[in-house]
Amino acid sequence: MTAVISLFFWLVIIPFCIGLIPANFIAADKRSPGFTLLAGYFVMWAAYELITIPAVLWVEYHNFRTASVWFTVASILGAVCGIFLWYRNYKKGNPGLLFGRTGKGNDMRVTFAERIRNMSWEERTTWMLFLVILGFQLYQAAACTSFDGDDAYYVTESLLAQEAGVMYKILPYKGGSTGLDVRHVLAVFPMWVAFVAVRSGIHATIVSHLVMPLLLIPLTYLLYFQIGKFLFSDKRVNLPVFMIVMGLFQIFGNVSIYTNETFFLTRTWQGKSVAGSLVIPALLWILLLIYDGKRKKKRADVGLWILLVCVNMTAGICSSIAVFLVSILMAVMAFVLMIVERDFKVLCKLGAVCIPNLVYMGIYVVMAYSYLLR
Repeated sequence: MTAVISLFFWLVIIPFCIGLIPANFIAADKRSPGFTLLAGYFVMWAAYELITIPAVLWVEYHNFRTASVWFTVASILGAVCGIFLWYRNYKKGNPGLLFGRTGKGNDMRVTFAERIRNMSWEERTTWMLFLVILGFQLYQAAACTSFDGDDAYYVTESLLAQEAGVMYKILPYKGGSTGLDVRHVLAVFPMWVAFVAVRSGIHATIVSHLVMPLLLIPLTYLLYFQIGKFLFSDKRVNLPVFMIVMGLFQIFGNVSIYTNETFFLTRTWQGKSVAGSLVIPALLWILLLIYDGKRKKKRADVGLWILLVCVNMTAGICSSIAVFLVSILMAVMAFVLMIVERDFKVLCKLGAVCIPNLVYMGIYVVMAYSYLLR
């Protein structure tokens, strides 16, 4: 019971409260509990990168324990800050979360129960079908967990961090001491898994193969829901159909061992799976919100730009190659948006967002060059 409470605290309450920080700096019609939870995770993962990578590179002994202490403090402070911002806006009559818009002021709130009552039976049926698909995937992920060769490295690194308190100091295959592995050392997502394992008191292998799928699969569909809510804002009845199609893509996408769908359901706990399933779609989602052609007012949502930076940084904790891929994707989208918007400043803005990526790749190049000189 204590482990479940700890998991709920670190995987739901803390990210949600942290997500209140960017949520309080965006337009009211874009706020929602789902947006807040997703934003909290990306801000939290970006903070984990900022704290953990310096510890990996420059802390000689017990670097995982050192990083865990600092990240714990930062997470709690971030959650307190988010609650404070929400309370301040609430006292000013500007609530930090909205479930819908039906009027002005306090009349803008629409309860979840009212939305259910206003649904047609077709919409309710399609939502129930999607929940069946989601439930089937979660059951399969928990009851028929998959193992592959990469677990010998990633899951073992998480376990070593949990048991020995060090990051990338012990060779996972043989147990002897080792130097920094240039290929993996900057991708610290297994260390975040270890952090969850330490805080919950659950074995890192169980966290990887059971807790992570039960967390990351619903989180990914929550992101798809946010994208669908934007794409079908004029005809919300199509939203559950969109979710069903996405669910079926995931189930029947195992046409090879390299597809994103295969990684999503069989390697959910690995950073490269998170990069493909969450990070890249999140970039598209945030850019849709920022460059919304239906909105006539100036795009001054500071919270969305902060979140875009955090999503780019999250790619770094997932996989080193993901940083390069995300940067290329951002460059392509910046070029397209510059033409669509007829504004050269788009290149400057999206280029500034990628500065953390350039720093990350610079560190990687320096480490690789130093390794080759040995």
